[in-house]
Formats: sequence, structure tokens, C-alpha cells
Amino acid sequence: MYPGVSCVFLPKTLKAVETMVRNNRTSTVTEFLFSGFPQFEDGSLLFFIPLFIIYIFIVIGNLMVFFAVRMDTRLHNPMYNFISIFSFLEIWYTTATIPKMLSNLICEKKTISITGCLLQMYFFHSLGNSEGILLTTMAIDRYIAICNPLRYPTIMTPQLCAQLSAGSCLFGFLVLLPEIVWISTLPFCGPNQIHQIFCDFEPVLRLACTDTSMILLEDVIHAAAIIFSVLVIAVSYVRIITVTLRIPSAEGRRKAFSTCASHLGVFLMFYGSVSLMYLRFSATFPPTLDTVIALTFAVLAPFFNPIIYSLRNKDMKIAIKKLLCLQKVFNAPAR
Repeated sequence: MYPGVSCVFLPKTLKAVETMVRNNRTSTVTEFLFSGFPQFEDGSLLFFIPLFIIYIFIVIGNLMVFFAVRMDTRLHNPMYNFISIFSFLEIWYTTATIPKMLSNLICEKKTISITGCLLQMYFFHSLGNSEGILLTTMAIDRYIAICNPLRYPTIMTPQLCAQLSAGSCLFGFLVLLPEIVWISTLPFCGPNQIHQIFCDFEPVLRLACTDTSMILLEDVIHAAAIIFSVLVIAVSYVRIITVTLRIPSAEGRRKAFSTCASHLGVFLMFYGSVSLMYLRFSATFPPTLDTVIALTFAVLAPFFNPIIYSLRNKDMKIAIKKLLCLQKVFNAPAR
């Protein structure tokens, strides 16, 4: 109808469309930027050194617990087997996040690729899920040992113990696969700043260029899993405490409580920090508090676990001393 106008505006329109397509292509996110570190930038080295020392302690401490249980035949029972598996998982649980945190503290570019972010989320949460299931299994094990001591050897057989340990790890890794696969299909084409010190579901999902209503479903699923585990452990320990208080001798009560104290301490630290992180739903915390909570369950809880299991357990202390003495014998120069 207006050929002159069409001839004038068509090239401009095509150019605008071409520019928009090009911008969309160039704005496709290939890596994420961690923005949970600005508060550390003024003294990154001061934070790097203690975090590095803590990580080394976590690895060495949990390795000592793991090998002490494996090499001392007196500790070859279900309770210590679960502890050794838990310590082994703790090493990889912290390795999924802390090395990248250390790198970000000293590197100017605090980034991670999308693939690296997905892998970090998968391994961190899969290992965390496995630990949570294992803690629940340990609570049930203590419940059977204290509340049904005569039937304990026939119920908690070595075969069942191995199956429960393997099942905890297998389920922990399989249950997250659909979630990670779904996240990998989401388009990321806008902002790329993760407001956290490692990749986590909620901060990453908020960056997706699509409907983020699934975040609520994610929160509900995570909350249901946490609450279920906490309830099972809480009910087990309420029953354990009730039965223990009925033991006539003070020595018997002390021994029963001491066998559960370590596990209860780890449980409170692990699920206490996890609950603060994943049971808040729409509640928002200041960035500094968010970082502190993340550090608590990702760094501090694994740091205290080997201390709790070694210092509060007489048999474990003896096994670790034997392990250290054995190491000295192997390292002693030949005469």
C-alpha cells in the first residue's frame, strides 16, 4: 500500500532483527560468576590460609578415622563401619566445593563453567544426600543395638550392614540425576551471577531464562526429604533415651549414652546447618549471613566430625594411636 515506506523501513527492520538475534546468541551464558566472595576481597589471603588448613585437616582427619576402623579388628562392627563410610564420604563432600572456593579466593576471575557448576551441584548434593541417609541408618542401628540388644547380632548382620552402606550411596547419587538432567536443559541467557560461594540449586535456577516456579517444587522436595530424615532420627533417639533411662546401673546408662553422643553431635551439626539453608523457603537472609550458613554445613560441620568421632570415643582414640604408631614403624629408617 505504501511501497516507499516499505522500501525505507524494511532494511531497518531486518537489521534490528539481525541485531536482536546476534545479541541473543552472544548473551548465551557459558559460565557463572560467584558473587558471594566480595566481602572477602579485601583480605582474600587471610581467608585462604585458614580454609586451606581446614580442608587439609578434614581430609587427613577423615582418612585417619577411615583407616583406623578398617585396620583395627575390634572396630569391625556395624556402628564403626557406618562411621568409616561417613568419613570417606566427608572427604569427597568437601572436595566438591572447597578447592573451587580456594581458587576463587586467590583468583581475580571467580567463575565456573555451566558444566562445572552442574557437576559441582550433583556431586555435592549427592554426597550430602548419601551422608543424610547414612546418618538415618546409623540412628536406626543405635536404636536396634540399645532397644533390642539380644536380637541385634541377628538383625544387623555384616551382609545387611554392607547392603545399607551401599544402598545409602547408590540412592543418594541416583535420586538427583533427574533433577540435574532437567536443570541442564534450561536456557541461561541473562545474568550470570550466582549469589553464593558455590553452585546451589536455588541461586542457579533463578538465573534460568524460563519459568522459575519450579523453584518452589524443588524447595518442597528438599524440605520433605530433610524433615523425614530428621523425624526418623528424632524418634529413634527419643526411644533410645527412654530405654536408656530405665537401665538400673549408672555405668550402663553412661555407656549407652556415650555410644550415641558422637552420632547425635554430628546429626545436630549436619541437619542444623542444612535446615537453615533449605527449610527457609521464600525467607531471605543478608548476603553475609547466607555465606556463613553455607560455610557452616559445607566446611565447619565436616571439620568437627573427625574431632567428635576421635576425641569422644575411647576405642577410636586407641585405634588412631595404633595407626599412628604403625605409620612411625613403616617410616623408621632401617638399621
